[in-house]
Amino acid sequence: MKEKWKITIQITAFIAIFLAVLLPVSYMVRTNGDVKDRFSGFYAEGEDTLDVIMIGSSPVFPYYAAPKLWGETGIAMYPLSSNMQRPIAMRYLVEEAEKTQSPQLYIFEMRMYTIEDQGLLENMAYTRGVTDNMKYSPHRIRTIQAMVPEDDKEGRLTYYLDIMKYHTNWKMLALPSEWGNMFYHKKSPLKGYTLKDEVGPQPMPDCGGAEGKRQIPREQEECLTDLLLFLQKSDKEALFLVSPYGVSLEEQQMFNYMEEITASYGYPFLNMNNYYEEIGIIFEEDFADYGSHTNAVGAEKCTAFLEQYLTEHYVFEDKRQDGRYESWNEAYTLWQEDMEIARETIRERIANEDYAVIEEE
Repeated sequence: MKEKWKITIQITAFIAIFLAVLLPVSYMVRTNGDVKDRFSGFYAEGEDTLDVIMIGSSPVFPYYAAPKLWGETGIAMYPLSSNMQRPIAMRYLVEEAEKTQSPQLYIFEMRMYTIEDQGLLENMAYTRGVTDNMKYSPHRIRTIQAMVPEDDKEGRLTYYLDIMKYHTNWKMLALPSEWGNMFYHKKSPLKGYTLKDEVGPQPMPDCGGAEGKRQIPREQEECLTDLLLFLQKSDKEALFLVSPYGVSLEEQQMFNYMEEITASYGYPFLNMNNYYEEIGIIFEEDFADYGSHTNAVGAEKCTAFLEQYLTEHYVFEDKRQDGRYESWNEAYTLWQEDMEIARETIRERIANEDYAVIEEE
């Protein structure tokens, strides 16, 4: 009997040690980059310190400078966003956020709801951008089960244990920056914001503010309805938002359709493509990649517009004197310094017609 207990204890100890090593190594060998740093930075924020969490695809992190919003209002906003983020992820990211935060407001960027999910499923990166940047937990497993079809060609196992996907990335272990990701808990200097100083001009769309409605893909409407019901049941305050971009008439009418749905559940919908003049956006100067994402100057304008909307429609406590937010004050100082350099770079590029080169995939 003693021998059996001894073996049991040894096996248990081995499993515990194995997991203690496996988890940090798994986090470290995940492919590095902005998305990984953004999620790791979210987990590093103090418990119940965020006022606003913005969820969505790539328009989120280059359009809205959280340090600027903080420095001018004392509102702590953080983006939980990934490239081409599938709408089905939004509800699960709210649940993930609620493990450590109780934000006053969730903001959802809605551009991806115009795209059929089947096309997004063809590229695993649009799913892994979410699942491979979440901490290991039972909720992460539920997220994978919701986002990854059972017949996925890679199999769900490589999503559950993503080290199977990234096991060849051992070079990450030699990067000092990745040692901060041992526990997926590393502060983001600019609070998830990505500053872009490229210029890619595009004519202003002539369909901004257009009327008419066009139905969105059926599966995305189901995702939106599920999210709205979840938010209502959970008594969460939310704002649905569309960032300004080179929108088409078809997309603009889809946003009108979405607005009608969110309004039926009592939630506001802010389509910034209806407010080009108020934002002051200049499509020929304020975009980094020809109408898809803003550069730093465009982001400054979009953040200012969102800031005005938030202060007019919500009441937030100004926390700039709260000692827990010293890293946010540092982020604001860093953003001001980086912004000054970016403005000059963007001015020079416009003057020299030094425009961004978009590589074909």
